[in-house]
Amino acid sequence: MSDTVWDGTVAVRAGYGRESRINGQGACRLCWENARLHQQPGRAPHLETASRYGQQLFLANLQYDKTGAARRRAARARELHKQRPPALPESITDARQLLLFRMPPGHGAVKDRALMQDSRLLRYCEPVLREHARQHSWTRRQTNSVVHPLKLLDALQDWPGAKILVSDVAASIRYGGTQTSTLEILAAAGLLVDDRTTAVERYFAKKTTDLPNEMMGQLQLWFDTMLTGSATAPRRRPRHEQTIHLHIQGMAPIWRRWADQGRTSLAEISRKDFVEALPAEGASRLFADQGLRSVFTVLKSRKKVFTNPTKGVPVARSNTTIPVPLDTAKIRDALNSPDPALALAVALVAFHGLTGPQLAAIQLTDISDGKLTLDRKTIPLAGPVRSRLTAYLDHRARNWPSTLNPHLIVNRKTAPRTTPTSKLYAWRNLGVTPQALREDRILQEIFATGGDVRRICDFFGIGIDAAMRYTLVLTQADSEGDNEQ
Repeated sequence: MSDTVWDGTVAVRAGYGRESRINGQGACRLCWENARLHQQPGRAPHLETASRYGQQLFLANLQYDKTGAARRRAARARELHKQRPPALPESITDARQLLLFRMPPGHGAVKDRALMQDSRLLRYCEPVLREHARQHSWTRRQTNSVVHPLKLLDALQDWPGAKILVSDVAASIRYGGTQTSTLEILAAAGLLVDDRTTAVERYFAKKTTDLPNEMMGQLQLWFDTMLTGSATAPRRRPRHEQTIHLHIQGMAPIWRRWADQGRTSLAEISRKDFVEALPAEGASRLFADQGLRSVFTVLKSRKKVFTNPTKGVPVARSNTTIPVPLDTAKIRDALNSPDPALALAVALVAFHGLTGPQLAAIQLTDISDGKLTLDRKTIPLAGPVRSRLTAYLDHRARNWPSTLNPHLIVNRKTAPRTTPTSKLYAWRNLGVTPQALREDRILQEIFATGGDVRRICDFFGIGIDAAMRYTLVLTQADSEGDNEQ
């Protein structure tokens, strides 16, 4: 490294023929940064000592701020931000340019950039954020927790002025902030593009890897039809993701076995192949049978196979289990729980047989004059349920008096929003699931009515096959009584 000669206000780098402006201490920027790098605590920077054995080159604006100048510049930027007019809606676009490669940004550099530079995205979303926070009674802390992610997203954007991807929001959380509230504000501002891949899509892609191209295309057609439905004849409604997942779980080993046998298309599968491929028994046989019937039905309707090999084959039946009643003491303790939300949830299921999704979906307007309107049915609430409902409503009014959430049961996370709670929110520490408690309620009704299947179907909204499963308990009890005699 060549020597540096300081002359007046210009530092001349010998050997390079380069002149650099110097600071008040008579050093160019490179020499000054090296002096600060070797500066001892409590002592002034020593220029000659720092350059004695060479100098360390720096990238501009990445040095550690010891003097607080960056913080002062950030404070000045915030003052200028308050005086600037809001960004125009025309500045937001859907246009994107593909990246040649992506280099992960430096953690500290991103935070400094978000702190110092003016954010167009924040200026655009700030009116929406303030109004949303006012309507939903957000605290100042919750409101400010969205400001930082918005500035980070603006600093991290590869396409300035474009809409924000949900995956980018999820990736920015590593730098601080909250994801849920940020997504709400971006959606309210019309700037959010949902590019998330669902769990069932990832599962399908994993199970169809390395299958023959033609077979994979046929399965992709079935998967898209099941996931989104079909508006063309023959029309189909979308199926629940859990149903699709169970079908794939049952069929995936069969797909792999057929591919290993040299089959390249599902059009090559015969009735014999279908029957031999089904597992001998258990839930896997049921899922595989239902899934393959669904696949070949869709392919036959789209003219991708010549015949449906599942036609005429008896449908696989699941192994029937006998429901078991719960411990009465455990139910009584849950009904008398000091948690008003838990006591109300248990009461609604224990007395009226609601399901977990129904419980989470109940809204305040569904209850009137001691009656619950659910799925076009009016259910008079039992006395113990009404008393627990009153206690819970008092609890809700004390803790979240200004919430706009229309759902009956809310918690700390859903009170500032309008989304329902999790299906298992009130049951996490109870040790009993709403399904088990509902089954116990149906069993009690079976014993009370002497096995009136029609009444069970009407009261609980289940089918004949499901109701007959509960009558097995009554039959078993009668047979045990005869044996004792």
